[in-house]
Amino acid sequence: MLYIIVGILLFGLLIAVHEWGHFITAKLLGVKVNEFAIGMGPVLVSFQKGETQYSLRLLPVGGYCAMEGEDETNDDPRAFSSKAPWRRLVILAAGSFMNFVAGFLLVALLFTAAGSYAVPVIREFAEGFSCAGADGLQVGDRILSINGHTISVYQDVSTQLASASGETLDLVVERDGEPVVLNDLPLTPKDYTVDGQTVTMYGIYFDKEQATASSVLVQSWKTCGYFARAVWSGLAMLVTGQVGLHDMSGPVGIVSYLGQAGSQGGSVAAGMQNVCYIIALIAVNLAIMNLLPLPALDGGRIFLLIVGEVWQLLSGRRLDPKYEAWIHGAGFALLLLLMVVVTFSDIWKLVT
Repeated sequence: MLYIIVGILLFGLLIAVHEWGHFITAKLLGVKVNEFAIGMGPVLVSFQKGETQYSLRLLPVGGYCAMEGEDETNDDPRAFSSKAPWRRLVILAAGSFMNFVAGFLLVALLFTAAGSYAVPVIREFAEGFSCAGADGLQVGDRILSINGHTISVYQDVSTQLASASGETLDLVVERDGEPVVLNDLPLTPKDYTVDGQTVTMYGIYFDKEQATASSVLVQSWKTCGYFARAVWSGLAMLVTGQVGLHDMSGPVGIVSYLGQAGSQGGSVAAGMQNVCYIIALIAVNLAIMNLLPLPALDGGRIFLLIVGEVWQLLSGRRLDPKYEAWIHGAGFALLLLLMVVVTFSDIWKLVT
């Protein structure tokens, strides 16, 4: 239960950070903000400060920063629609930017607290490992690529090994400062004896590096890049039909998964690290997903902003904001429907 509560709080924090990005840039760029809300649906708590109403709403599935003139033409010089295109673009992109920053800072905090992080450098082999030697892998090798896919962080190794098919792999490693090509390496999972137990694994143990101020920043950036690649890979699998609706998760499924990941940590500290790592992944996920050019998302608004500016440049006329409002309204309704369906799917998985 502890990890579920922490997961809910951190998930809500990501939403708050996203909306705060819109809010603070709107304020700094002279746009009037009518309401800053965390959550959707009926209001639980609300108060007015200055020109802005601050609200906490019942459903923890989103939030919003309601700006004057956001979806309509408005003569107010402080209206969103009255501002220069670059100002509107900055405001729209600020939410995703803040989510990415939150994910980056959370990963950096985890690495700093741990004092070290795993790297794709071979430390040793399990007893009976058959691919070591002059024509194979050696201790100290840094894996640069697997089957043509670049290895930037340790997690890339796990991802590429899990997705590999066939009985051989093509690797490129760095050895003594030089790249070494190892084609058709018969590297497959086998049964190894570890601490008296039989474990199916590849038989490779990887090294760790001590965390320094500069290395943490570099490693955190690379890890967020790995998160981004994972998101794009998931989107590609969704588009190609490799995964379906039953594989998607909403807030209920995510919180449930966070609880499981925390419980598997073995200790409270390790459990919290697992939860925070997943939250960092979700933060980068939200940053990318919100920039997709889909109606009701920030990316959809940016896309229509650019289209509107191009149209005005070519025709000399502005697009009627009501059409954009209709598009976003329809997209928002579909998004809510999808969230309802995914939530029921999450509940069904928990029940069954």
